[in-house]
Amino acid sequence: MALDRLGSSLYGAVKKVFRASVIDEATVKELVRDIQRALLQADVNVQLVLGLSRRIEERALKENVPLGISRREHVIKVVYQELTRLIGEKTVPLRIEPGKKQSIMLVGIQGSGKTTASAKLARFFQKKGLKPALICADTYRPGAYAQLTQLADRINVPVYGEENAKNPVKVVSKGLSLFKDKDIILIDTAGRHKAEHELIREMKFLEKSIKPNEVMMVIDGTIGQQALLQAKTFHEATPIGAILVTKLDGSARGGGALSAVAATGSPIKFIGTGEKIEDLEPFIPPRFVGRLLGMGDLETLLEKVREAEIKVPEKKARAILSGKFTLTDMYDQFEAVKSMGPFGKLMKMLPGLSYDLPEDALNLAEGRLETWRVIIQSMKPEERDKPKVLNSSRIRRVARGSGTTEKEVKDLLKQYSMMRRMLKMFRRKKKLPFLGRGFPKF
Repeated sequence: MALDRLGSSLYGAVKKVFRASVIDEATVKELVRDIQRALLQADVNVQLVLGLSRRIEERALKENVPLGISRREHVIKVVYQELTRLIGEKTVPLRIEPGKKQSIMLVGIQGSGKTTASAKLARFFQKKGLKPALICADTYRPGAYAQLTQLADRINVPVYGEENAKNPVKVVSKGLSLFKDKDIILIDTAGRHKAEHELIREMKFLEKSIKPNEVMMVIDGTIGQQALLQAKTFHEATPIGAILVTKLDGSARGGGALSAVAATGSPIKFIGTGEKIEDLEPFIPPRFVGRLLGMGDLETLLEKVREAEIKVPEKKARAILSGKFTLTDMYDQFEAVKSMGPFGKLMKMLPGLSYDLPEDALNLAEGRLETWRVIIQSMKPEERDKPKVLNSSRIRRVARGSGTTEKEVKDLLKQYSMMRRMLKMFRRKKKLPFLGRGFPKF
């Protein structure tokens, strides 16, 4: 991914500081040059890069090192703080309360990924325990309503729209009256292709007519520094605006888009980090920079763990701890891990592992996890509940049925035995494991 390349370059620059025998002026200047190169390759504005460089060099060399930390740690802290400042020091989170209906109107240039972003937001709020709904107010683009409906069906979120409607205000009014029992209504509006003035004019008209709680502009992260004009125009047009930057996974210009938008003072509230409907996260600059520098993002990882956590009834938990841990239980564990997202993304949230883990190893781990899921799916209920019955002939049959080898089936059974022994050990030590949170060993 493109941001991984930026992050890898920044991580490499910081790593040199950790390895340096002394932290002197030459070390700091080399660090600044490496950071400049990484940011310019990510399409960050030259003037912003130069300003950042000056601040890092000046602070790293002239500031007094606080008591309790080394000069090395101080330099890393300065880099972290200045990069966070570059992409926006603070962000005001979107506050949605259950039982208090709110509406968000999404606007954006055609092709920015607005319709997909609408569905991603719906899924984001759905995972928070809220009841979202979608309204298609795009009465210009053929197939807009069909696309939104298709996305909404995948996450079981209701959507309202009219195929041949001409008046978006009427469509939204009907949708709002229809969804009175929902917590949050997301309104997907029409886009304009490279015509910001027309887009802003319609946005103002709709905003005045609909009176949403929030107007959110969707900006394509692949346009790099050009995002500056869109964000500036939008920010000047509405004081209640928020920004969602999409497609940050597929372009080398993501850093340019983020820094350009932040330079306008427009609040970036969400970023799209992949193609899947789950690939959306609140934009929290310190966490984002922490991941880029290889420091990880434990808070986001823990949030994903909480979202994916399996609720195990007490009776079932006691049975598992007493040794009645089946392959069905193991499969549930794999499902929980899978629902948290790609294995590689999860590992990159762990401090110290962000860029040191080989991509091949991550792909192998994720592939093995998927293979084991398929193997368990190919077993009979009796075999999943009582793995001891899996003799040579049954293993051969499961391997054929799952399209795997007998060795892969046996590897799964070894992993199962290991997990079962570990759970028994927890019971002897009178400690409860974090059911639904564990990762298998590979």
